Amino acid sequence: MKPINRVIVASVIAIAISGVSAHAYEEGPVAQGGTIEGKVIFNGEVETRKIIPNKDLDVCDGPREEPLIEVGPDKGVQNAAVYLVGVAKGKAWPAEAQQVKTPELVNHNCRFEPHVQAIRAGPLVVVNDDPMLHNTHGYYGKRTAFNMALPNKGQRIPTELTRTGTARIDCDAHGWMEGWIYVVDNPYYAITGADGKFSITDVPPGNYTLVAIQSLTGPVQQSVPVAAGKPTELTIELKKQ
Repeated sequence: MKPINRVIVASVIAIAISGVSAHAYEEGPVAQGGTIEGKVIFNGEVETRKIIPNKDLDVCDGPREEPLIEVGPDKGVQNAAVYLVGVAKGKAWPAEAQQVKTPELVNHNCRFEPHVQAIRAGPLVVVNDDPMLHNTHGYYGKRTAFNMALPNKGQRIPTELTRTGTARIDCDAHGWMEGWIYVVDNPYYAITGADGKFSITDVPPGNYTLVAIQSLTGPVQQSVPVAAGKPTELTIELKKQ
Protein backbone atom coordinates (compact mmCIF):
# COMPACT_ATOMS: atom_id res chain seq x y z
CA MET A 1 0.00 0.00 0.00
CA LYS A 2 1.35 3.40 -0.98
CA PRO A 3 0.95 6.32 1.42
CA ILE A 4 -1.37 9.10 0.30
CA ASN A 5 -0.06 12.63 0.77
CA ARG A 6 -0.72 13.79 4.34
CA VAL A 7 -1.97 17.30 5.08
CA ILE A 8 -2.49 18.60 8.59
CA VAL A 9 -5.09 21.36 8.54
CA ALA A 10 -5.61 23.78 11.43
CA SER A 11 -9.39 23.80 11.05
CA VAL A 12 -9.55 20.00 11.25
CA ILE A 13 -7.42 20.02 14.40
CA ALA A 14 -9.74 22.58 16.00
CA ILE A 15 -12.85 20.59 15.07
CA ALA A 16 -11.41 17.25 16.13
CA ILE A 17 -10.33 18.56 19.52
CA SER A 18 -12.94 21.15 20.44
CA GLY A 19 -16.05 19.69 18.81
CA VAL A 20 -18.77 21.17 16.62
CA SER A 21 -22.51 20.64 16.50
CA ALA A 22 -23.46 17.40 14.76
CA HIS A 23 -24.99 17.75 11.29
CA ALA A 24 -28.05 15.85 10.14
CA TYR A 25 -27.23 12.65 8.27
CA GLU A 26 -29.62 10.96 5.83
CA GLU A 27 -29.65 7.20 5.50
CA GLY A 28 -30.29 5.73 2.08
CA PRO A 29 -29.29 2.98 -0.36
CA VAL A 30 -25.70 3.01 -1.62
CA ALA A 31 -25.23 1.78 -5.19
CA GLN A 32 -21.82 0.37 -6.06
CA GLY A 33 -20.28 1.49 -2.79
CA GLY A 34 -16.53 1.33 -2.42
CA THR A 35 -14.35 0.38 0.55
CA ILE A 36 -11.56 2.28 2.26
CA GLU A 37 -9.03 -0.19 3.64
CA GLY A 38 -5.86 0.82 5.33
CA LYS A 39 -3.40 0.77 8.15
CA VAL A 40 -2.39 3.41 10.65
CA ILE A 41 1.31 3.37 11.55
CA PHE A 42 3.67 5.18 13.90
CA ASN A 43 7.44 5.17 13.39
CA GLY A 44 8.39 7.32 16.37
CA GLU A 45 9.54 6.38 19.84
CA VAL A 46 6.80 4.94 22.01
CA GLU A 47 6.62 7.08 25.13
CA THR A 48 5.14 5.85 28.39
CA ARG A 49 3.66 7.44 31.48
CA LYS A 50 4.19 6.23 35.03
CA ILE A 51 0.97 5.36 36.84
CA ILE A 52 1.25 5.49 40.65
CA PRO A 53 -2.15 4.96 42.30
CA ASN A 54 -2.29 6.71 45.68
CA LYS A 55 -5.71 5.56 46.94
CA ASP A 56 -8.13 2.63 46.73
CA LEU A 57 -5.18 0.35 46.01
CA ASP A 58 -7.19 -2.83 46.55
CA VAL A 59 -9.15 -1.94 43.40
CA CYS A 60 -6.79 0.31 41.44
CA ASP A 61 -3.72 -2.01 41.32
CA GLY A 62 -0.15 -0.88 41.83
CA PRO A 63 2.40 1.25 39.98
CA ARG A 64 2.85 0.55 36.28
CA GLU A 65 4.03 1.98 32.98
CA GLU A 66 1.44 2.62 30.27
CA PRO A 67 2.28 3.47 26.64
CA LEU A 68 0.91 6.77 25.32
CA ILE A 69 0.39 5.08 21.95
CA GLU A 70 -0.16 1.35 21.35
CA VAL A 71 2.20 0.23 18.58
CA GLY A 72 2.69 -3.34 17.38
CA PRO A 73 5.93 -4.92 16.12
CA ASP A 74 5.07 -3.93 12.53
CA LYS A 75 4.38 -0.28 13.57
CA GLY A 76 0.59 -0.66 13.40
CA VAL A 77 -1.29 1.61 15.81
CA GLN A 78 -4.09 0.09 17.87
CA ASN A 79 -7.06 2.19 19.01
CA ALA A 80 -6.68 5.02 16.54
CA ALA A 81 -9.95 6.48 15.26
CA VAL A 82 -10.47 6.86 11.51
CA TYR A 83 -13.50 8.64 10.05
CA LEU A 84 -14.84 10.58 7.08
CA VAL A 85 -16.02 14.16 7.58
CA GLY A 86 -18.77 16.02 5.81
CA VAL A 87 -20.75 12.98 4.59
CA ALA A 88 -24.40 14.03 4.35
CA LYS A 89 -25.97 10.83 2.98
CA GLY A 90 -25.10 7.16 2.72
CA LYS A 91 -25.42 3.78 4.41
CA ALA A 92 -27.43 3.08 7.52
CA TRP A 93 -25.83 3.35 10.92
CA PRO A 94 -24.46 0.01 12.18
CA ALA A 95 -26.59 -1.79 14.71
CA GLU A 96 -24.41 -0.78 17.66
CA ALA A 97 -24.77 2.90 16.73
CA GLN A 98 -28.54 2.91 16.18
CA GLN A 99 -28.94 3.57 19.90
CA VAL A 100 -31.05 0.48 20.51
CA LYS A 101 -28.53 0.09 23.33
CA THR A 102 -27.01 3.34 24.55
CA PRO A 103 -23.19 3.42 24.46
CA GLU A 104 -21.55 3.04 27.85
CA LEU A 105 -18.41 4.32 29.55
CA VAL A 106 -17.57 2.05 32.48
CA ASN A 107 -15.33 2.83 35.45
CA HIS A 108 -13.76 -0.59 36.17
CA ASN A 109 -10.71 -1.21 38.36
CA CYS A 110 -9.89 2.50 38.09
CA ARG A 111 -9.76 2.31 34.31
CA PHE A 112 -12.21 3.42 31.66
CA GLU A 113 -13.69 0.63 29.55
CA PRO A 114 -13.50 0.91 26.69
CA HIS A 115 -10.39 3.05 26.88
CA VAL A 116 -11.05 4.32 23.35
CA GLN A 117 -14.37 4.28 21.49
CA ALA A 118 -16.20 6.04 18.67
CA ILE A 119 -19.90 6.77 19.13
CA ARG A 120 -22.72 8.48 17.30
CA ALA A 121 -23.45 11.98 18.60
CA GLY A 122 -26.13 11.59 21.25
CA PRO A 123 -26.71 9.75 24.53
CA LEU A 124 -24.08 8.05 26.66
CA VAL A 125 -24.41 6.19 29.96
CA VAL A 126 -21.60 6.47 32.52
CA VAL A 127 -21.34 3.42 34.81
CA ASN A 128 -19.48 2.84 38.08
CA ASP A 129 -18.42 -0.81 38.41
CA ASP A 130 -16.14 -0.13 41.40
CA PRO A 131 -17.02 -0.12 45.13
CA MET A 132 -15.96 3.50 45.72
CA LEU A 133 -16.47 7.02 44.43
CA HIS A 134 -15.54 7.99 40.89
CA ASN A 135 -16.04 11.51 39.56
CA THR A 136 -16.16 11.12 35.79
CA HIS A 137 -15.39 14.32 33.89
CA GLY A 138 -15.62 14.72 30.11
CA TYR A 139 -14.14 17.59 28.12
CA TYR A 140 -14.20 18.98 24.59
CA GLY A 141 -10.80 20.68 24.65
CA LYS A 142 -10.91 22.67 27.91
CA ARG A 143 -14.71 22.95 27.95
CA THR A 144 -16.62 20.59 30.24
CA ALA A 145 -19.02 18.28 28.43
CA PHE A 146 -20.20 16.48 31.59
CA ASN A 147 -19.09 16.16 35.20
CA MET A 148 -20.70 13.64 37.55
CA ALA A 149 -20.09 11.95 40.88
CA LEU A 150 -20.76 8.20 41.06
CA PRO A 151 -20.29 7.14 44.70
CA ASN A 152 -21.97 3.73 44.44
CA LYS A 153 -21.09 0.47 42.71
CA GLY A 154 -23.59 -0.27 39.97
CA GLN A 155 -24.59 3.37 39.57
CA ARG A 156 -25.56 4.45 36.04
CA ILE A 157 -25.97 8.08 35.00
CA PRO A 158 -27.15 9.13 31.51
CA THR A 159 -25.59 12.08 29.73
CA GLU A 160 -25.14 13.29 26.14
CA LEU A 161 -22.27 14.09 23.80
CA THR A 162 -24.04 16.06 21.09
CA ARG A 163 -21.01 17.70 19.47
CA THR A 164 -18.70 15.86 17.08
CA GLY A 165 -15.00 15.75 17.90
CA THR A 166 -12.75 14.39 20.62
CA ALA A 167 -14.02 14.03 24.18
CA ARG A 168 -11.26 13.45 26.72
CA ILE A 169 -12.40 11.66 29.88
CA ASP A 170 -10.76 11.73 33.30
CA CYS A 171 -11.69 11.08 36.93
CA ASP A 172 -11.42 13.90 39.46
CA ALA A 173 -11.05 11.30 42.24
CA HIS A 174 -8.31 9.24 40.52
CA GLY A 175 -6.15 11.60 38.51
CA TRP A 176 -4.35 8.94 36.47
CA MET A 177 -7.53 7.66 34.79
CA GLU A 178 -7.92 8.71 31.17
CA GLY A 179 -10.15 7.72 28.27
CA TRP A 180 -11.12 9.00 24.82
CA ILE A 181 -14.43 9.15 22.98
CA TYR A 182 -14.54 10.19 19.32
CA VAL A 183 -18.01 11.53 18.53
CA VAL A 184 -19.12 11.24 14.90
CA ASP A 185 -22.13 12.40 12.85
CA ASN A 186 -22.03 9.74 10.13
CA PRO A 187 -21.46 5.96 10.12
CA TYR A 188 -18.21 6.04 8.12
CA TYR A 189 -15.76 5.43 10.94
CA ALA A 190 -13.59 2.72 12.45
CA ILE A 191 -11.28 2.01 15.40
CA THR A 192 -8.05 0.30 14.39
CA GLY A 193 -7.33 -3.22 15.56
CA ALA A 194 -4.18 -4.57 17.20
CA ASP A 195 -2.48 -4.66 13.78
CA GLY A 196 -3.38 -1.03 13.02
CA LYS A 197 -5.75 -2.01 10.21
CA PHE A 198 -9.25 -0.71 9.52
CA SER A 199 -12.00 -0.96 6.93
CA ILE A 200 -14.81 1.48 6.10
CA THR A 201 -17.41 -0.09 3.81
CA ASP A 202 -20.28 0.95 1.53
CA VAL A 203 -18.84 4.37 0.79
CA PRO A 204 -20.67 6.19 -2.04
CA PRO A 205 -18.28 6.87 -4.95
CA GLY A 206 -16.64 10.27 -4.72
CA ASN A 207 -13.85 12.26 -3.11
CA TYR A 208 -13.70 12.46 0.68
CA THR A 209 -11.75 13.92 3.56
CA LEU A 210 -10.52 11.28 5.99
CA VAL A 211 -9.24 12.00 9.49
CA ALA A 212 -7.10 9.67 11.57
CA ILE A 213 -6.54 10.59 15.20
CA GLN A 214 -4.83 9.24 18.31
CA SER A 215 -4.40 11.02 21.63
CA LEU A 216 -0.59 11.38 21.48
CA THR A 217 -0.34 12.49 17.87
CA GLY A 218 -3.55 14.42 17.30
CA PRO A 219 -5.45 14.42 13.99
CA VAL A 220 -4.15 13.91 10.45
CA GLN A 221 -6.27 14.74 7.39
CA GLN A 222 -6.11 13.14 3.95
CA SER A 223 -8.03 13.38 0.70
CA VAL A 224 -9.31 9.96 -0.35
CA PRO A 225 -10.93 9.09 -3.71
CA VAL A 226 -13.42 6.20 -3.70
CA ALA A 227 -14.30 4.40 -6.94
CA ALA A 228 -17.57 2.52 -7.49
CA GLY A 229 -17.40 -1.04 -6.20
CA LYS A 230 -13.64 -0.94 -5.64
CA PRO A 231 -11.32 -0.79 -2.63
CA THR A 232 -9.12 2.20 -1.91
CA GLU A 233 -6.00 1.20 0.01
CA LEU A 234 -3.88 3.60 2.01
CA THR A 235 -1.34 3.85 4.77
CA ILE A 236 -1.63 6.66 7.29
CA GLU A 237 1.43 7.68 9.27
CA LEU A 238 0.85 9.44 12.56
CA LYS A 239 3.52 11.70 13.96
CA LYS A 240 3.81 13.28 17.38
CA GLN A 241 2.88 16.94 17.30
